[in-house]
Amino acid sequence: MATTQGSVQLLEDPVAQEMLRSTTPAQLAYAGLDGKPRVVPIWFHWTGEEVVLGTPPNAPKVAALRRHPEVAISIDGDSWPYKVLQIRGTARLERLDDISPEYSAAARRYFGPDQGQAWVEQLHQMGKQEMVRIFVRPQWVAILDFVTRFPKALS
Repeated sequence: MATTQGSVQLLEDPVAQEMLRSTTPAQLAYAGLDGKPRVVPIWFHWTGEEVVLGTPPNAPKVAALRRHPEVAISIDGDSWPYKVLQIRGTARLERLDDISPEYSAAARRYFGPDQGQAWVEQLHQMGKQEMVRIFVRPQWVAILDFVTRFPKALS
């Protein structure tokens, strides 16, 4: 029996695992300080329990997430049949005095081991690199694969 949309058990599905290993940036949706919706592309790292994002401390999303921590994350494939992993959760923020290990891991995944390491080293050479780590523990998960799982309006 298929796992129902909304269940965090969907994270074990092969489609979810593929999207969590992909080099497609996630789309982070959150409410801005004005209460209006925002969506930003952002690198991510999956720990097996949480999606971890990194951002500079002065990024507008930091203050917005402190006020409105509920978020949605979408990781979307770019070839047919499209695959989409959607996650909802509550963001937890932690300020660091350096680049987070999850950001470094994401850089290696997106750029490859050598170029990813070079990117992180370049950031260090630019001076002190404070970062805010954004943790999102999935509370609701959905998968669209356009083969066996379609948007509700098409099912």
